[in-house]
Amino acid sequence: MKIKRALLIGIAIWIIAILFYSISYYVPVLENAETQANLVLFAVVIPLVWWGCSFYYRKEKDTHGYLVGQTLLLTAVVLDALITVPFFIIPTGGSHYSFFTSLGFWIIALEFLLVAVLYWYAKIHSKKTVSKL
Repeated sequence: MKIKRALLIGIAIWIIAILFYSISYYVPVLENAETQANLVLFAVVIPLVWWGCSFYYRKEKDTHGYLVGQTLLLTAVVLDALITVPFFIIPTGGSHYSFFTSLGFWIIALEFLLVAVLYWYAKIHSKKTVSKL
């Protein structure tokens, strides 16, 4: 596994996701801005992780999608713990505990892993299987 490559992609995904999350507060569509931001984040993570996997697998074909997804997710979790929670969550009355135990966090974490694994099965594993035949 190319760890440096996966970490850099994970950082890029996190930055873009945080931008969409933050911008969603300035475009009021729903009454509850927090729910709206989480829905935007949920929707944005799917193409971002798919894009990240496509970028990762340009040069690396041997790593299972779960490991790539796990690395991307753990990168985002560390950045959330160091930046998102202290600068966005704590000032509004939240905490690390409330952030990391929320259902929305775990749904998005599962989404990271699921999209990475699906990408691997759809684009990498299927080509390896066909080439062996």
